[in-house]
Amino acid sequence: MNETVLGFAALFALMLARIPIAYAMLVVGYFGIALQIGWSAALASVGQTMFDTGFAYTLSVLPLFVLMGNLLTVGGLSGQLYRAGNLLLGHYRGGLAMGTIAASGAFAAVCGSSIATTATMAKVAMPSMRKYGYSDELAAGSIAVGGTLGILIPPSVAMVIYGIMTQTNIGKLFIAGIIPGLLSIVIYIAVIAVVTSLRPELGPRSKRAAPREKLAAIRDVWTVLALFVVVIGGIYGGIFTATEAAGIGAAGAFLVAAFRRTLGWRSLYGVLGETSRTTGMLFFVLFGALVFSNFVSLSGFPDRLGLWVRTLDVPPWAVIAAILGIYLALGCLLETLSMILLTVPIFYPIVAAYGFDLVWFGVLVVVVAEISLITPPVGLNAFVLSGVTENLSTGTVFRGLLPFLVGSLIILFIVAVVPGISLYLPSLMR
Repeated sequence: MNETVLGFAALFALMLARIPIAYAMLVVGYFGIALQIGWSAALASVGQTMFDTGFAYTLSVLPLFVLMGNLLTVGGLSGQLYRAGNLLLGHYRGGLAMGTIAASGAFAAVCGSSIATTATMAKVAMPSMRKYGYSDELAAGSIAVGGTLGILIPPSVAMVIYGIMTQTNIGKLFIAGIIPGLLSIVIYIAVIAVVTSLRPELGPRSKRAAPREKLAAIRDVWTVLALFVVVIGGIYGGIFTATEAAGIGAAGAFLVAAFRRTLGWRSLYGVLGETSRTTGMLFFVLFGALVFSNFVSLSGFPDRLGLWVRTLDVPPWAVIAAILGIYLALGCLLETLSMILLTVPIFYPIVAAYGFDLVWFGVLVVVVAEISLITPPVGLNAFVLSGVTENLSTGTVFRGLLPFLVGSLIILFIVAVVPGISLYLPSLMR
């Protein structure tokens, strides 16, 4: 127990010293294992972990989905999705912000990254909302919270990492995120409706679009929506695995970008380079997380913690409530990936021991991770949005996010108390 506490203390010290989390977890994990089984054995263990993980077939889903998102971004997808959302919802009070939420959800379905969704939608949506007299607070809040959908609506990088760390079926995790993702979109749009009904000046109406314009906007994005249906529908119907779906999605995205004539040799080189950099970063973070997880498991900390929790004689729902409370507190201090990587190896054995479904718990973890992206003072989406937008402070973004934080807590409560929202679709999978 003492060595685990010292390991976490050392890890937090390195993170406070601005050492990248991948290096911090790898170093602490190696030294922690070495102190228990010896230096040579620890080195062999770390090398074997990195080799096995790097050559794992299931992990190929990561670079393929990253490539799929990058190809569709080059294809000008984000602007067309926003235009479609604007034309369908813009005539309502706060309609541009509602359209931003809808477009972010659609973009998240092919991107899988919250940061990429936030940065991309900021460049498209912020100038338009400022043009039509929207307050910076409402505009920034809707963009930042819309970006969080990137880790919930499949494909999701966070779900892939959770699935690998807990040996949970990634295809089921993807399908489990669909209904909670749609629920999130509905609740965030409802938040905008409530806010603009109380303060109409924050989001004035725009001109109602003609039916012909709406149909044209939908035609512009039908290829992307069809690609999403093929990828997720194939997983749901048991036609192919999540890994095969990633390959089909990447190939389809390449064809879409080529069909739109937005993919030249230079842009293809840029897409492949960006995909390689992102994949390398994700793989190295995962290597560090697994080595640190091996150290924690070797120390026996999860087993002793689980035994202690069971001796408390508290109802299972109280244990889940306590875990979620810890996640919400950590979300104020840690960025999303760090929080998932540090806590999942400790919490998931306890959850499994109580008989809870790990697919449902995975969705809960991702929903809490969503909240951490918009929670001050470390809410990453707020800093990304402020960094890519002129004359927009992080304080303004956080003020705009306050109503959406309430909506996020409502989503978390619903997903927690009604597991069927997450588990219904996976239960029907072939």
